[in-house]
Amino acid sequence: MWVQTLQLNDFRSYKEAHVEFSPGVNVLVGSNGRGKTNIVEAIYYLATLNSHRVASENSLVKFGAASAVIRSKINQDERALTIDIEISPGKTNRAKLNRSPVPRVRDILGIVRVIMFAPEDLALVKGDPSERRNFMDQTLIQRTPKFLGVKSDYEKVLRQRNALLKSSNRENIDSTLQVWNDQLAQLGAEITYSRIQFIRELTPFICTRYNLISGGENAVSASEISLTYQSKYLTGGDLESLTRDEIKEHILEQLGVRKKEEALRGVTLVGPHRDELFIQLGALPLKGYASHGESWSAALALRVASADVLKADGIDPILILDDVFAELDVLRRTTILELTQHAPQVFITAAVESDVPIEIVGPRFHISSDSIVAHGVVPFG
Repeated sequence: MWVQTLQLNDFRSYKEAHVEFSPGVNVLVGSNGRGKTNIVEAIYYLATLNSHRVASENSLVKFGAASAVIRSKINQDERALTIDIEISPGKTNRAKLNRSPVPRVRDILGIVRVIMFAPEDLALVKGDPSERRNFMDQTLIQRTPKFLGVKSDYEKVLRQRNALLKSSNRENIDSTLQVWNDQLAQLGAEITYSRIQFIRELTPFICTRYNLISGGENAVSASEISLTYQSKYLTGGDLESLTRDEIKEHILEQLGVRKKEEALRGVTLVGPHRDELFIQLGALPLKGYASHGESWSAALALRVASADVLKADGIDPILILDDVFAELDVLRRTTILELTQHAPQVFITAAVESDVPIEIVGPRFHISSDSIVAHGVVPFG
């Protein structure tokens, strides 16, 4: 699976843009602020219906425009598919598959699969728990697109439940609250179960990858990396052995225990929206204790390991490397280069050509503020 063409209308900085890509490596070169990341962001949106840079879709629409459109032609098993997405902040987004409207935008998920590496990845290990929850959920959406529907439904229930807790008339809300409790626990159990199983599958891959990225056995300070799913409503025991029904019962139990506190604070305090992926190096938490190099190694290992999980599922994702080579040393560059050799398609962005390793060969696109100029297959160096 690879992206053949990409057309943008009123997306980010582009009034109009049309690019034709090749399988294998495609390199986008341009000074910062010229729009090269906007192109790979559009490709990432095709795969996830999210931006890797911003939470709000308002920023994806060119200033002064009402909506943005991403049009693409995808080569899938030698068949050509077209995907069109219209992004309309404040309204319902729309999508077409082979020029025919689909009932829901998320129905196009699963056609394009992407793993992205970006400088923002340091937030995976240094940022708030929401960064790590998003990492788990976005990878799960890539594996099983229907997970997005579960997550969206959970967020709707959470908003409704919070609104009820904050309402001025809190008398006799028990019956209504119980309805939301049941839905929250049902959907929350599905999310929690999926995340726990994903971390179970991710762990052996990240242990291997981190060991290689950080220098392997020859690294003097190399520590074993470990991942733990943390949830205040699931304590003790083997989390991996819990069923969805058992997790649901734990959530309902804790909702009852914290009922008064929730009513006082007007917010839901139990559920996967408050969980954490705890990362540890040796005996210490990674966050707050790891060096800059260890943090980069862990963030990179998370991304590479997530690609390993997809490959174990039989999925060969497109790789997007957004301005990462300037940040990486030789050892970490080697890890990324290994991935590019087997991916069906790779997109690399760089501010200057010298940032891209000389081993990289592929068509180049020079990005300026008003044009995208394509060149042939040219090796760097």
